[in-house]
Amino acid sequence: MAAAAATSQITQLLVRLNDGDRSAVAKLMPLVYDEFRALAAKYLRGERSGHTLQATALVNEAYLRLVDQTRVNWQGRTHFFAVGAQAIRRILVDHARQRKRRKRGGGAARVTLDDAVALAPQRDEEVLALDEALEKLAKLDARQSQVVEMRFFGGMSMAEVAAALGVSKRTVEGDWTMARAWLLRELQKDRA
Repeated sequence: MAAAAATSQITQLLVRLNDGDRSAVAKLMPLVYDEFRALAAKYLRGERSGHTLQATALVNEAYLRLVDQTRVNWQGRTHFFAVGAQAIRRILVDHARQRKRRKRGGGAARVTLDDAVALAPQRDEEVLALDEALEKLAKLDARQSQVVEMRFFGGMSMAEVAAALGVSKRTVEGDWTMARAWLLRELQKDRA
């Protein structure tokens, strides 16, 4: 019951935000912070010690990007977290690109998209490789790319992705299967 009430409260605050009520931003943060923080911690858990991007910074940056959106008509909690997945992806990719620019040399390792890495990218190179592959996939099938983004970067369940995209859970499962197979082939091309 408490989860349903929180979801309803989040949706109401997003409607107020859509209507231009900037005071809703301060009330929204406490309701979504823990969930975003847990997601950020998952990503950063496997990183090297001394990693310069901390979970709190990732959450704060993603949140700021979300509430600064002026052209988004928030549909509710699921939509907010789906767009949040995009924000987290962009932040991680931007951070990885900055780190890569500072390094000399190449030899970037490629990621394998399997269950072990489905929610925990381990290295900057993996995030960059996946981002590049997702850009290619988006040109072929935008919905499959969105499904991967929401599952991988947003940590969303199949049902949550289906709700965000307005399709059936079965459709999302099919897209996930096809996208994973395509991404595996794409990511392995560069290894050979």
